[in-house]
Amino acid sequence: MPIVAIIPEQPALRQGKHWLEINYLDSFSVARERRPAHNAGMTQDLIQQPRGSYRLAVVMERTRLADRWATEKWEAKGVVPDTLPAGSPEQVIFRGRASTQFLFPGFELRLRRDEAEGYYLNITSPQPKVFVLWRKDDEIARPRFITVSFNEGARWMDGGENVDGVALPLELLPWIGEFVEQNYRPEPKKKGRYASNKDKGVGFHG
Repeated sequence: MPIVAIIPEQPALRQGKHWLEINYLDSFSVARERRPAHNAGMTQDLIQQPRGSYRLAVVMERTRLADRWATEKWEAKGVVPDTLPAGSPEQVIFRGRASTQFLFPGFELRLRRDEAEGYYLNITSPQPKVFVLWRKDDEIARPRFITVSFNEGARWMDGGENVDGVALPLELLPWIGEFVEQNYRPEPKKKGRYASNKDKGVGFHG
């Protein structure tokens, strides 16, 4: 069973242009209890595949709402190592009075050269994330894709998809950083050009 962590209830943080619409969640200390799960402290079970990818499972949470317009809210809460056999279905890992958490295994995180800039922007941000695209299916919100590219996550969101950003496990940073170093070079900043008298419209004659 994956190592999970306690998640205190708190509002999601939002920042930046695209980040305004992506839910952020902070990391918390590891716990081996059957309590709300998160992706913090996943070193012991993190499994790297032979060709440089990682097997991950996504934790989704359904929260009941006392609202006349909506009866429930879904959101991704984290990613944890996928230690289940291939083809395993989702399973309930926590059930409380107000919320239920589901574990969706079977995701493989791969890095692609055409997304190198997006990885760079993500890992150099104050809070690197794993972006989870999910869709409602048979009354259950099921994660469909995951990425660590900021650009790809933003494109999903611009396309009208449900996208949540959850804390990137620190153990993945060296792997992503090495990939970025080998495949991406930030464009040098262009030096500013001072406007000439002609640009400023100097030479007015009354």
